[in-house]
Amino acid sequence: MTSSVPRLVIAAPSSGSGKTTVATGLMAAFAARGLAVSPHKVGPDYIDPGYHALATGRVGRNLDAYLCGPELIGPLFLHGARGCDIAVVEGVMGMYDGAAGEGELASTAQVAKLLRAPVVLVVDASSQSRSVAALVHGFASWDPEVRIGGVILNKVASDRHEELLREALDQAGVAVLGVLRRVEQVSTPSRHLGLVPVAERRASAVDAVAAMAAQVDAGCDLEALTGLARGAGALSGAAWDAAEVLVSSPPPPLPVPSLGAAPPDPRFRPEGPRPQTPPEGAPPDGPGEAGLRSKAEDGPHTAGPGSKVRVAVAGGPAFTFSYAEHAELLSAAGAEVVTFDPLRDEQLPDGTSGLVIGGGFPEVYASELSANEPLRKSIASLADSGAPVAAECAGLLYLCRELDGKPMCGVLDATARMSERLTLGYRDAVAVSDSVLAVAGTRMRGHEFHRTVVEPGAGEVAAWGVRTPRRRLEGFVQQGVHASYLHTHWASEPGVARRFVERCRTS
Repeated sequence: MTSSVPRLVIAAPSSGSGKTTVATGLMAAFAARGLAVSPHKVGPDYIDPGYHALATGRVGRNLDAYLCGPELIGPLFLHGARGCDIAVVEGVMGMYDGAAGEGELASTAQVAKLLRAPVVLVVDASSQSRSVAALVHGFASWDPEVRIGGVILNKVASDRHEELLREALDQAGVAVLGVLRRVEQVSTPSRHLGLVPVAERRASAVDAVAAMAAQVDAGCDLEALTGLARGAGALSGAAWDAAEVLVSSPPPPLPVPSLGAAPPDPRFRPEGPRPQTPPEGAPPDGPGEAGLRSKAEDGPHTAGPGSKVRVAVAGGPAFTFSYAEHAELLSAAGAEVVTFDPLRDEQLPDGTSGLVIGGGFPEVYASELSANEPLRKSIASLADSGAPVAAECAGLLYLCRELDGKPMCGVLDATARMSERLTLGYRDAVAVSDSVLAVAGTRMRGHEFHRTVVEPGAGEVAAWGVRTPRRRLEGFVQQGVHASYLHTHWASEPGVARRFVERCRTS
Protein backbone atom coordinates (compact mmCIF):
# COMPACT_ATOMS: atom_id res chain seq x y z
CA MET A 1 0.00 0.00 0.00
CA THR A 2 1.38 3.40 -0.97
CA SER A 3 0.28 6.95 -0.20
CA SER A 4 1.24 10.27 -1.75
CA VAL A 5 -0.22 12.85 0.62
CA PRO A 6 1.34 16.23 -0.34
CA ARG A 7 3.51 17.31 2.59
CA LEU A 8 6.13 19.75 3.80
CA VAL A 9 8.50 19.73 6.75
CA ILE A 10 9.18 23.16 8.25
CA ALA A 11 12.69 23.21 9.75
CA ALA A 12 15.21 25.80 10.93
CA PRO A 13 18.91 26.10 11.77
CA SER A 14 18.05 26.62 15.45
CA SER A 15 15.28 27.19 17.94
CA GLY A 16 13.83 30.70 17.90
CA SER A 17 14.07 31.08 14.12
CA GLY A 18 10.30 31.24 13.60
CA LYS A 19 9.26 27.63 12.85
CA THR A 20 6.05 27.84 14.87
CA THR A 21 5.02 31.14 13.28
CA VAL A 22 5.64 29.86 9.78
CA ALA A 23 4.24 26.35 10.27
CA THR A 24 1.09 27.52 12.07
CA GLY A 25 0.57 30.40 9.65
CA LEU A 26 1.03 28.08 6.69
CA MET A 27 -1.47 25.60 8.10
CA ALA A 28 -4.03 28.34 8.64
CA ALA A 29 -3.39 29.90 5.22
CA PHE A 30 -3.87 26.57 3.46
CA ALA A 31 -7.03 25.91 5.50
CA ALA A 32 -8.39 29.34 4.56
CA ARG A 33 -8.08 28.27 0.93
CA GLY A 34 -10.38 25.34 1.59
CA LEU A 35 -7.75 22.64 1.97
CA ALA A 36 -8.02 19.93 4.61
CA VAL A 37 -4.70 20.32 6.40
CA SER A 38 -3.08 17.63 8.53
CA PRO A 39 -0.95 19.22 11.30
CA HIS A 40 2.07 17.46 12.82
CA LYS A 41 4.91 18.30 15.21
CA VAL A 42 8.29 16.57 15.40
CA GLY A 43 9.23 15.66 18.97
CA PRO A 44 7.33 15.35 22.25
CA ASP A 45 6.08 18.95 22.61
CA TYR A 46 2.40 19.29 23.57
CA ILE A 47 1.96 23.05 23.21
CA ASP A 48 2.63 23.72 19.52
CA PRO A 49 0.07 21.08 18.41
CA GLY A 50 -2.60 23.11 20.23
CA TYR A 51 -1.88 26.07 17.96
CA HIS A 52 -1.81 23.73 14.97
CA ALA A 53 -5.27 22.42 15.88
CA LEU A 54 -6.58 25.95 16.14
CA ALA A 55 -5.16 26.72 12.69
CA THR A 56 -6.56 23.64 10.95
CA GLY A 57 -9.58 22.44 12.90
CA ARG A 58 -7.93 19.03 13.20
CA VAL A 59 -6.10 17.34 16.06
CA GLY A 60 -2.41 18.21 16.18
CA ARG A 61 -0.27 15.07 16.28
CA ASN A 62 3.30 14.37 17.31
CA LEU A 63 5.90 12.41 15.35
CA ASP A 64 8.60 11.33 17.80
CA ALA A 65 11.09 8.72 16.65
CA TYR A 66 12.59 8.37 20.15
CA LEU A 67 9.31 7.77 22.00
CA CYS A 68 7.67 5.64 19.32
CA GLY A 69 10.53 4.32 17.21
CA PRO A 70 11.41 5.31 13.62
CA GLU A 71 9.23 2.48 12.29
CA LEU A 72 6.05 4.20 13.54
CA ILE A 73 6.70 7.65 12.04
CA GLY A 74 5.20 6.79 8.65
CA PRO A 75 2.15 4.90 9.99
CA LEU A 76 1.36 7.61 12.59
CA PHE A 77 1.71 10.31 9.95
CA LEU A 78 -0.63 8.48 7.57
CA HIS A 79 -3.12 7.99 10.41
CA GLY A 80 -3.27 11.72 11.06
CA ALA A 81 -3.30 12.62 7.37
CA ARG A 82 -6.27 10.41 6.42
CA GLY A 83 -8.60 12.34 4.13
CA CYS A 84 -6.39 15.43 4.01
CA ASP A 85 -5.30 17.47 0.99
CA ILE A 86 -1.94 18.49 2.41
CA ALA A 87 0.16 17.98 5.55
CA VAL A 88 2.48 20.41 7.31
CA VAL A 89 5.06 19.06 9.77
CA GLU A 90 6.71 21.52 12.16
CA GLY A 91 10.23 20.51 13.12
CA VAL A 92 11.96 20.64 16.49
CA MET A 93 15.01 22.71 17.55
CA GLY A 94 17.64 22.91 14.82
CA MET A 95 17.06 20.62 11.86
CA TYR A 96 19.79 18.13 12.78
CA ASP A 97 19.24 18.25 16.55
CA GLY A 98 17.71 15.16 18.16
CA ALA A 99 18.09 12.88 21.15
CA ALA A 100 21.37 13.65 22.91
CA GLY A 101 24.08 11.16 22.08
CA GLU A 102 21.85 9.26 19.64
CA GLY A 103 22.98 10.70 16.31
CA GLU A 104 20.09 11.77 14.10
CA LEU A 105 17.46 9.94 16.18
CA ALA A 106 14.33 12.08 16.73
CA SER A 107 15.66 14.98 14.68
CA THR A 108 13.66 16.90 12.12
CA ALA A 109 16.07 15.67 9.45
CA GLN A 110 15.39 12.04 10.33
CA VAL A 111 11.62 12.54 10.25
CA ALA A 112 11.85 14.34 6.89
CA LYS A 113 13.76 11.37 5.48
CA LEU A 114 11.34 8.84 6.94
CA LEU A 115 8.44 10.77 5.39
CA ARG A 116 10.27 11.36 2.10
CA ALA A 117 9.19 14.98 2.48
CA PRO A 118 10.79 18.16 1.13
CA VAL A 119 12.07 20.60 3.75
CA VAL A 120 11.43 24.32 3.91
CA LEU A 121 14.17 25.99 5.96
CA VAL A 122 13.07 29.00 8.03
CA VAL A 123 16.03 31.34 8.53
CA ASP A 124 16.20 34.21 10.99
CA ALA A 125 17.83 36.78 8.71
CA SER A 126 17.79 39.63 11.22
CA SER A 127 21.57 39.90 11.61
CA GLN A 128 22.96 38.79 8.27
CA SER A 129 22.86 39.39 4.55
CA ARG A 130 25.21 37.51 2.16
CA SER A 131 26.20 35.03 4.88
CA VAL A 132 22.74 33.52 4.65
CA ALA A 133 23.83 31.67 1.51
CA ALA A 134 26.70 29.93 3.33
CA LEU A 135 24.40 28.99 6.20
CA VAL A 136 21.77 27.49 3.91
CA HIS A 137 24.42 25.76 1.78
CA GLY A 138 25.79 24.08 4.90
CA PHE A 139 22.39 22.76 5.94
CA ALA A 140 21.56 21.62 2.41
CA SER A 141 24.85 19.74 1.94
CA TRP A 142 25.31 18.23 5.42
CA ASP A 143 23.09 15.22 4.64
CA PRO A 144 22.42 14.58 0.93
CA GLU A 145 19.36 12.48 1.82
CA VAL A 146 17.62 15.57 3.19
CA ARG A 147 15.98 17.55 0.42
CA ILE A 148 15.76 21.28 1.13
CA GLY A 149 13.26 22.65 -1.35
CA GLY A 150 13.66 26.30 -0.44
CA VAL A 151 13.83 28.84 2.35
CA ILE A 152 11.54 31.29 4.06
CA LEU A 153 13.38 34.35 5.35
CA ASN A 154 12.10 35.60 8.68
CA LYS A 155 12.58 38.94 10.47
CA VAL A 156 13.70 40.78 7.35
CA ALA A 157 14.26 44.45 8.15
CA SER A 158 13.63 46.30 4.87
CA ASP A 159 13.29 46.08 1.10
CA ARG A 160 17.04 46.60 0.73
CA HIS A 161 17.76 43.84 3.24
CA GLU A 162 15.47 41.51 1.30
CA GLU A 163 17.24 42.38 -1.95
CA LEU A 164 20.64 41.45 -0.52
CA LEU A 165 19.35 38.17 0.89
CA ARG A 166 17.65 37.16 -2.34
CA GLU A 167 20.75 37.99 -4.38
CA ALA A 168 22.95 35.78 -2.18
CA LEU A 169 20.55 32.84 -2.22
CA ASP A 170 20.04 33.13 -5.97
CA GLN A 171 23.78 32.74 -6.43
CA ALA A 172 23.63 29.65 -4.22
CA GLY A 173 20.80 28.20 -6.29
CA VAL A 174 18.30 28.10 -3.42
CA ALA A 175 14.69 29.14 -3.97
CA VAL A 176 13.23 31.85 -1.73
CA LEU A 177 9.65 30.75 -1.00
CA GLY A 178 8.75 33.55 1.35
CA VAL A 179 9.91 36.70 3.13
CA LEU A 180 8.43 37.72 6.47
CA ARG A 181 8.95 41.02 8.22
CA ARG A 182 8.93 41.33 11.98
CA VAL A 183 5.31 41.80 13.12
CA GLU A 184 4.74 42.28 16.83
CA GLN A 185 1.23 40.84 17.10
CA VAL A 186 2.41 37.49 15.73
CA SER A 187 4.55 36.86 18.81
CA THR A 188 2.91 34.68 21.45
CA PRO A 189 3.49 34.89 25.21
CA SER A 190 5.81 32.43 26.93
CA ARG A 191 6.55 31.38 30.49
CA HIS A 192 8.60 28.78 32.37
CA LEU A 193 7.92 25.87 29.97
CA GLY A 194 7.56 27.71 26.66
CA LEU A 195 4.48 29.09 24.90
CA VAL A 196 1.30 29.56 26.89
CA PRO A 197 -1.11 26.79 25.73
CA VAL A 198 -4.09 27.64 23.54
CA ALA A 199 -6.57 26.46 26.20
CA GLU A 200 -5.37 29.22 28.55
CA ARG A 201 -5.68 32.08 26.06
CA ARG A 202 -8.34 31.02 23.59
CA ALA A 203 -9.41 34.46 22.28
CA SER A 204 -5.90 35.91 22.03
CA ALA A 205 -4.63 32.63 20.55
CA VAL A 206 -7.23 32.88 17.80
CA ASP A 207 -6.03 36.39 17.05
CA ALA A 208 -2.38 35.26 17.04
CA VAL A 209 -3.07 32.41 14.62
CA ALA A 210 -5.03 34.75 12.35
CA ALA A 211 -2.08 37.16 12.36
CA MET A 212 0.32 34.33 11.51
CA ALA A 213 -1.92 33.25 8.64
CA ALA A 214 -2.16 36.79 7.28
CA GLN A 215 1.60 37.28 7.43
CA VAL A 216 2.34 33.96 5.72
CA ASP A 217 -0.35 34.54 3.09
CA ALA A 218 1.09 37.97 2.28
CA GLY A 219 4.77 37.04 2.41
CA CYS A 220 4.96 33.47 1.05
CA ASP A 221 4.41 31.92 -2.35
CA LEU A 222 1.64 29.49 -1.43
CA GLU A 223 1.40 28.13 -4.95
CA ALA A 224 5.10 27.27 -5.00
CA LEU A 225 4.86 25.72 -1.54
CA THR A 226 1.89 23.61 -2.61
CA GLY A 227 3.79 22.47 -5.69
CA LEU A 228 6.78 21.54 -3.53
CA ALA A 229 4.52 19.53 -1.22
CA ARG A 230 3.11 17.61 -4.16
CA GLY A 231 6.62 16.52 -5.06
CA ALA A 232 6.99 14.45 -1.87
CA GLY A 233 7.86 10.82 -2.48
CA ALA A 234 5.30 8.05 -2.11
CA LEU A 235 5.07 6.40 1.32
CA SER A 236 4.64 2.66 1.55
CA GLY A 237 2.84 0.85 4.34
CA ALA A 238 -0.48 1.13 6.13
CA ALA A 239 -1.72 3.89 8.37
CA TRP A 240 -1.60 3.28 12.11
CA ASP A 241 -4.94 2.12 13.47
CA ALA A 242 -5.69 1.85 17.20
CA ALA A 243 -8.01 -1.15 16.89
CA GLU A 244 -5.61 -3.06 14.65
CA VAL A 245 -2.54 -2.51 16.82
CA LEU A 246 -4.47 -3.63 19.89
CA VAL A 247 -5.36 -6.88 18.17
CA SER A 248 -1.71 -7.54 17.36
CA SER A 249 -0.30 -6.35 20.70
CA PRO A 250 0.23 -8.88 23.50
CA PRO A 251 -2.86 -9.04 25.73
CA PRO A 252 -2.45 -8.10 29.39
CA PRO A 253 -1.97 -11.06 31.73
CA LEU A 254 -5.30 -12.14 33.20
CA PRO A 255 -6.05 -11.76 35.97
CA VAL A 256 -4.13 -8.51 36.27
CA PRO A 257 -1.05 -9.18 38.43
CA SER A 258 -0.60 -7.77 41.91
CA LEU A 259 -0.23 -4.02 41.98
CA GLY A 260 2.91 -3.31 43.91
CA ALA A 261 4.74 -6.39 45.07
CA ALA A 262 6.94 -7.33 42.12
CA PRO A 263 10.71 -7.26 42.55
CA PRO A 264 12.74 -4.78 40.52
CA ASP A 265 13.64 -5.73 36.98
CA PRO A 266 17.02 -7.52 37.19
CA ARG A 267 18.24 -5.46 34.20
CA PHE A 268 17.93 -2.31 36.32
CA ARG A 269 20.27 -2.21 39.25
CA PRO A 270 20.60 1.39 40.43
CA GLU A 271 23.09 2.42 43.04
CA GLY A 272 21.54 2.09 46.46
CA PRO A 273 18.06 0.94 45.33
CA ARG A 274 15.08 1.62 47.51
CA PRO A 275 13.41 -1.58 48.74
CA GLN A 276 10.28 -2.61 46.91
CA THR A 277 8.05 -3.38 49.89
CA PRO A 278 4.85 -5.46 49.54
CA PRO A 279 1.67 -4.02 51.05
CA GLU A 280 1.22 -4.89 54.71
CA GLY A 281 -0.24 -8.37 55.12
CA ALA A 282 0.40 -9.40 51.53
CA PRO A 283 2.40 -12.54 50.70
CA PRO A 284 5.81 -12.02 49.06
CA ASP A 285 4.36 -12.27 45.57
CA GLY A 286 1.48 -9.84 46.22
CA PRO A 287 -2.23 -10.25 46.96
CA GLY A 288 -2.67 -12.59 44.01
CA GLU A 289 -5.71 -13.56 41.98
CA ALA A 290 -8.06 -14.18 44.89
CA GLY A 291 -7.40 -10.80 46.43
CA LEU A 292 -7.97 -8.98 43.15
CA ARG A 293 -11.13 -10.95 42.43
CA SER A 294 -12.51 -10.08 45.85
CA LYS A 295 -11.78 -6.36 45.34
CA ALA A 296 -13.37 -6.44 41.90
CA GLU A 297 -16.54 -8.02 43.25
CA ASP A 298 -16.81 -5.41 45.97
CA GLY A 299 -15.94 -2.39 43.76
CA PRO A 300 -18.63 0.09 42.74
CA HIS A 301 -17.81 0.11 39.01
CA THR A 302 -17.09 -3.54 38.18
CA ALA A 303 -17.85 -4.36 34.54
CA GLY A 304 -18.10 -7.67 32.77
CA PRO A 305 -15.57 -8.94 30.23
CA GLY A 306 -15.73 -6.96 26.98
CA SER A 307 -18.16 -4.40 28.37
CA LYS A 308 -17.69 -0.65 28.05
CA VAL A 309 -16.07 1.12 30.97
CA ARG A 310 -15.91 4.85 31.56
CA VAL A 311 -12.46 6.44 31.76
CA ALA A 312 -12.31 10.06 32.91
CA VAL A 313 -9.52 12.15 31.39
CA ALA A 314 -8.50 15.45 32.98
CA GLY A 315 -8.63 18.44 30.65
CA GLY A 316 -9.22 22.18 30.80
CA PRO A 317 -6.55 24.89 31.15
CA ALA A 318 -4.64 23.11 33.95
CA PHE A 319 -4.22 19.78 32.12
CA THR A 320 -3.60 20.38 28.43
CA PHE A 321 -0.88 17.81 27.68
CA SER A 322 -2.08 14.63 25.99
CA TYR A 323 -1.29 12.65 22.87
CA ALA A 324 -4.41 12.03 20.80
CA GLU A 325 -3.49 8.38 20.30
CA HIS A 326 -3.94 7.68 24.04
CA ALA A 327 -7.68 8.39 23.95
CA GLU A 328 -7.97 6.50 20.67
CA LEU A 329 -6.29 3.44 22.16
CA LEU A 330 -8.46 3.58 25.28
CA SER A 331 -11.57 3.78 23.11
CA ALA A 332 -10.42 0.90 20.91
CA ALA A 333 -9.75 -1.16 24.06
CA GLY A 334 -13.38 -0.73 25.14
CA ALA A 335 -13.44 2.50 27.14
CA GLU A 336 -15.83 5.39 26.92
CA VAL A 337 -13.48 8.36 27.27
CA VAL A 338 -15.01 11.36 29.04
CA THR A 339 -13.13 14.63 29.60
CA PHE A 340 -13.63 16.70 32.74
CA ASP A 341 -12.13 19.99 33.93
CA PRO A 342 -10.61 19.92 37.45
CA LEU A 343 -10.93 23.70 37.64
CA ARG A 344 -14.72 23.61 37.17
CA ASP A 345 -16.16 20.17 37.80
CA GLU A 346 -16.74 19.25 41.44
CA GLN A 347 -17.17 15.51 40.83
CA LEU A 348 -15.76 12.93 38.50
CA PRO A 349 -18.12 11.91 35.68
CA ASP A 350 -20.81 9.48 36.83
CA GLY A 351 -19.74 5.86 36.58
CA THR A 352 -16.03 6.56 36.31
CA SER A 353 -14.06 3.30 36.40
CA GLY A 354 -10.61 4.72 35.71
CA LEU A 355 -8.83 8.07 35.67
CA VAL A 356 -6.10 9.52 33.45
CA ILE A 357 -4.43 12.79 34.45
CA GLY A 358 -1.86 13.93 31.93
CA GLY A 359 0.51 16.86 31.85
CA GLY A 360 -0.11 20.56 32.09
CA PHE A 361 0.35 23.43 34.49
CA PRO A 362 -1.18 22.69 37.89
CA GLU A 363 1.50 24.92 39.43
CA VAL A 364 -0.11 27.90 37.66
CA TYR A 365 -3.57 26.94 38.92
CA ALA A 366 -2.62 25.53 42.32
CA SER A 367 -4.98 27.85 44.24
CA GLU A 368 -7.97 27.05 42.04
CA LEU A 369 -7.28 23.30 42.08
CA SER A 370 -6.89 23.37 45.84
CA ALA A 371 -10.13 25.32 46.26
CA ASN A 372 -12.06 22.57 44.42
CA GLU A 373 -12.17 20.36 47.50
CA PRO A 374 -15.16 18.24 46.39
CA LEU A 375 -13.28 17.03 43.30
CA ARG A 376 -10.08 16.41 45.28
CA LYS A 377 -12.06 14.19 47.63
CA SER A 378 -13.76 12.44 44.71
CA ILE A 379 -10.39 11.59 43.16
CA ALA A 380 -8.96 10.41 46.49
CA SER A 381 -12.00 8.19 46.99
CA LEU A 382 -11.63 6.66 43.53
CA ALA A 383 -7.95 5.94 44.18
CA ASP A 384 -8.71 4.46 47.60
CA SER A 385 -11.18 2.06 45.96
CA GLY A 386 -8.36 0.50 43.95
CA ALA A 387 -9.58 1.84 40.61
CA PRO A 388 -6.85 2.45 38.03
CA VAL A 389 -5.37 5.94 37.99
CA ALA A 390 -2.61 6.92 35.53
CA ALA A 391 -0.93 10.25 36.22
CA GLU A 392 1.91 11.88 34.30
CA CYS A 393 3.90 14.92 35.47
CA ALA A 394 1.11 17.44 36.20
CA GLY A 395 -1.07 14.52 37.26
CA LEU A 396 1.67 13.41 39.65
CA LEU A 397 1.73 16.87 41.26
CA TYR A 398 -2.06 16.91 41.58
CA LEU A 399 -2.09 13.56 43.40
CA CYS A 400 0.45 14.74 45.99
CA ARG A 401 -0.47 15.92 49.48
CA GLU A 402 0.31 19.49 48.54
CA LEU A 403 1.73 21.67 45.77
CA ASP A 404 3.60 24.82 46.83
CA GLY A 405 1.96 24.52 50.24
CA LYS A 406 -1.59 24.21 48.87
CA PRO A 407 -3.60 21.02 49.55
CA MET A 408 -4.01 18.70 46.58
CA CYS A 409 -5.68 15.28 46.33
CA GLY A 410 -3.54 13.58 48.99
CA VAL A 411 -3.44 10.27 47.14
CA LEU A 412 0.37 10.13 47.41
CA ASP A 413 2.35 10.71 50.57
CA ALA A 414 4.54 13.30 48.85
CA THR A 415 4.85 17.04 48.45
CA ALA A 416 5.54 19.06 45.29
CA ARG A 417 7.00 22.50 44.79
CA MET A 418 8.22 24.78 42.03
CA SER A 419 11.94 24.83 41.27
CA GLU A 420 14.20 27.17 39.33
CA ARG A 421 15.90 24.18 37.72
CA LEU A 422 14.57 22.94 34.39
CA THR A 423 14.43 19.15 34.05
CA LEU A 424 14.28 18.30 30.36
CA GLY A 425 15.16 15.35 28.18
CA TYR A 426 14.43 11.91 26.85
CA ARG A 427 14.51 8.99 29.27
CA ASP A 428 15.03 5.26 28.79
CA ALA A 429 13.09 3.47 31.53
CA VAL A 430 11.97 0.04 32.67
CA ALA A 431 8.96 -0.80 34.85
CA VAL A 432 10.31 -2.03 38.18
CA SER A 433 6.95 -3.23 39.50
CA ASP A 434 3.67 -4.52 38.15
CA SER A 435 1.08 -1.77 37.77
CA VAL A 436 -2.12 -0.87 35.96
CA LEU A 437 0.02 0.17 32.99
CA ALA A 438 2.80 -2.39 32.69
CA VAL A 439 4.29 -5.64 33.89
CA ALA A 440 7.62 -5.41 35.70
CA GLY A 441 10.40 -5.52 33.13
CA THR A 442 8.47 -3.60 30.45
CA ARG A 443 10.84 -1.17 28.79
CA MET A 444 9.50 2.19 27.63
CA ARG A 445 10.95 5.46 26.50
CA GLY A 446 9.69 8.72 27.89
CA HIS A 447 10.30 12.43 28.20
CA GLU A 448 10.62 14.76 31.18
CA PHE A 449 9.85 18.48 31.02
CA HIS A 450 9.21 20.37 34.24
CA ARG A 451 10.40 22.94 36.76
CA THR A 452 9.07 21.20 39.85
CA VAL A 453 10.34 18.80 42.49
CA VAL A 454 8.43 15.98 44.19
CA GLU A 455 9.70 14.73 47.55
CA PRO A 456 10.26 11.85 47.81
CA GLY A 457 11.02 11.20 44.16
CA ALA A 458 9.82 7.60 44.36
CA GLY A 459 7.40 5.69 46.56
CA GLU A 460 8.01 2.50 48.51
CA VAL A 461 7.00 0.85 45.27
CA ALA A 462 8.48 2.82 42.37
CA ALA A 463 7.01 3.13 38.89
CA TRP A 464 10.16 3.23 36.78
CA GLY A 465 13.83 2.53 36.87
CA VAL A 466 15.15 5.41 34.78
CA ARG A 467 18.36 4.42 33.02
CA THR A 468 19.32 7.71 31.35
CA PRO A 469 20.99 10.13 31.91
CA ARG A 470 21.56 8.64 35.39
CA ARG A 471 20.15 5.53 37.01
CA ARG A 472 17.43 6.15 39.58
CA LEU A 473 14.05 4.96 40.78
CA GLU A 474 11.17 7.28 39.96
CA GLY A 475 7.43 7.54 40.47
CA PHE A 476 4.82 5.79 42.56
CA VAL A 477 2.79 2.58 42.32
CA GLN A 478 0.19 1.92 45.00
CA GLN A 479 -3.07 0.01 44.66
CA GLY A 480 -4.32 1.06 41.22
CA VAL A 481 -2.29 4.27 41.01
CA HIS A 482 0.62 4.75 38.62
CA ALA A 483 2.09 8.25 38.97
CA SER A 484 5.32 9.50 37.42
CA TYR A 485 7.06 12.48 35.88
CA LEU A 486 7.61 10.48 32.70
CA HIS A 487 5.54 11.35 29.64
CA THR A 488 5.18 8.24 27.49
CA HIS A 489 3.56 7.62 24.12
CA TRP A 490 1.26 4.61 24.27
CA ALA A 491 1.45 4.00 20.52
CA SER A 492 4.86 2.49 21.24
CA GLU A 493 3.30 -0.02 23.66
CA PRO A 494 -0.45 -0.39 22.89
CA GLY A 495 -0.78 -3.08 25.55
CA VAL A 496 -0.65 -0.27 28.13
CA ALA A 497 -4.13 0.86 27.10
CA ARG A 498 -5.48 -2.71 27.02
CA ARG A 499 -4.10 -3.40 30.46
CA PHE A 500 -5.52 -0.18 31.88
CA VAL A 501 -9.02 -0.83 30.50
CA GLU A 502 -8.92 -4.44 31.65
CA ARG A 503 -8.08 -3.22 35.13
CA CYS A 504 -11.07 -0.85 34.92
CA ARG A 505 -13.27 -3.88 34.32
CA THR A 506 -11.93 -5.80 37.33
CA SER A 507 -11.37 -3.10 39.96
